[in-house]
Amino acid sequence: MIRHRTRLALLAGAALSSGALAAADRPAATVAPAAPVAGAAGAGPTDADLMNDAATPGDILTYGMGPKAQRFSPIAQITTANVGRLVPAFSASLGGEKQRGQESQPLVYDGTIYVTGSYSRLFAFDARTGEEKWQYDARLPDGIMPCCDVVNRGAAIYGDKVIFSTLDAHMVALNRTTGKVIWNKKLQDYDAGYSNTAAPMIVHGKVIYGNSGGEFGIVGRVEARDVNTGELVWSRPTIEGNMGTLNSKDSTMTGKLNASWQGDQWKTGGGATWLGGTYDPETNLVYMGTGNPAPWNSHLRPGDNLYTSSTLALDPDSGEIKWHYQTTPHDGWDFDGVNEFIPFDQGGRKLGAKADRNGFFFVLDRTNGKFVSATPFVSKTTWATGYSKAGRPIYVDANRPGPPTAEKGTSVFSAPAFLGAKNWMPMAYSQQTGMFYIPSNEWGMDIWNEPIAYKKGAAYLGAGFTIKPLYDDHIGVLRAVDPKTGKIMWEYKNKAPLWGGVLTTAGNLVFTGTPEGYLKAFDAKTGKELWKFNTGSGVVGSPVTWEQDGEQYVAVMSGWGGAVPLWGGEVAKAVQHINQGGALWVFKLPRS
Repeated sequence: MIRHRTRLALLAGAALSSGALAAADRPAATVAPAAPVAGAAGAGPTDADLMNDAATPGDILTYGMGPKAQRFSPIAQITTANVGRLVPAFSASLGGEKQRGQESQPLVYDGTIYVTGSYSRLFAFDARTGEEKWQYDARLPDGIMPCCDVVNRGAAIYGDKVIFSTLDAHMVALNRTTGKVIWNKKLQDYDAGYSNTAAPMIVHGKVIYGNSGGEFGIVGRVEARDVNTGELVWSRPTIEGNMGTLNSKDSTMTGKLNASWQGDQWKTGGGATWLGGTYDPETNLVYMGTGNPAPWNSHLRPGDNLYTSSTLALDPDSGEIKWHYQTTPHDGWDFDGVNEFIPFDQGGRKLGAKADRNGFFFVLDRTNGKFVSATPFVSKTTWATGYSKAGRPIYVDANRPGPPTAEKGTSVFSAPAFLGAKNWMPMAYSQQTGMFYIPSNEWGMDIWNEPIAYKKGAAYLGAGFTIKPLYDDHIGVLRAVDPKTGKIMWEYKNKAPLWGGVLTTAGNLVFTGTPEGYLKAFDAKTGKELWKFNTGSGVVGSPVTWEQDGEQYVAVMSGWGGAVPLWGGEVAKAVQHINQGGALWVFKLPRS
């Protein structure tokens, strides 16, 4: 993600002045008095519980509502016929000043809702009343350099622990009933530009996570730690030439030294795994997306630059790469490849789908990474006309990123823009309709290249850009895509960019939020808007649903922020009136 050092430094300073320093002056965990915790003596979720999360509607134990992260719920109490009657059950404020960028997905277990907030905070709320049980505030140091706002996308739960990462590249395990620290581990060096914002996942008793900071010349990694101790089990770099580790010893090199990187460029190659991953119990593979190569100026690094802008399939026990597929070889547009790879079955085949930032919707064989199809899911993809049968992009030479001389002052227009046809916000797959629901955006950019030299802790770009909307009446578009054909079955256009996740249910419903403050519900088959509620701030979180006391609940985080207001150029100006905030909203049908 993005970009200039001055903006990054300002963002880091803002984070500290408006939240992090205040957190340092108070206890790391504040426990509300007289907050009863149901079943506090219970052992908590197990590996088997996590793997079965998609089939247990009474709780939400994983990011994505199941290890495959299809974000589909089998609950059908709320339907197209009655969703118009949905009302708030309660709203819980995150408190504090200048809250922004609430991109978290709630977890629900044993009568408690766990949700992360901006500035690396974690909250536990009573799932029936919204009363706060406890709150943990990370003590963030000076000098943190988050790329795209002070966001955090969620936590993981296991046994007696709730686990999440922090902006200064730490991972913290808290007691789920008290909020007290069980372990706190440093993941990387924030002084070098590392950070962490994604929700971790737990597979076979190991916490598996990625890293952030690709614009600082770091090296992307996927790592696994023991869930009970926090000790590192394995580490897998995402750039060819770097050595992996297993049980504190060197294991295997990623790829082959200098196979697709020249000289020492592999030491600062980017490829950050900043969005986390998915897991398929059937293939026993973890799927992680990798970010853009560094520097952004592609003229300075010839070759495909493996394994950037790719999907990697890894063994969860050893960290070995079993297969890879590169969606954007030699990426010079900041298209990344981090977007979630969602396993699904079709016609007896084990497949996976990914709506990439580069504007194409990919279907792969998830057992071996073989290319099946790639179809555009936005109106303009000026950098490529499509993909060959071998799965390679067919480039449009005239719109390669930047002039051949790489001199500032000459730019080229390209679409999608660097914020992507789909950025971090997760899509959903409906087991009922067989369609994927993709939150997309229609924008392009003028881009030019500049010379750059690596300096530790400084932005490593070598490029400039100006983002602009493609159309006057809309930027965001929610689209339903048939993975069999790649055909867009319906679309909903939104004036502002869509920046929140999607939920689909067996009630033939699709839920997503808008920056204008609305949580909306659509007919999953037709795209007809059926219900909306304004939360008072932009919705950029991921909605979830669960069953409790015989009733279906829907929850979402509200709080405008993220990359759009920071890096959106003309787009940012168009949405600058949107209020920031921080609140958890929970809805249900009124009792008759």
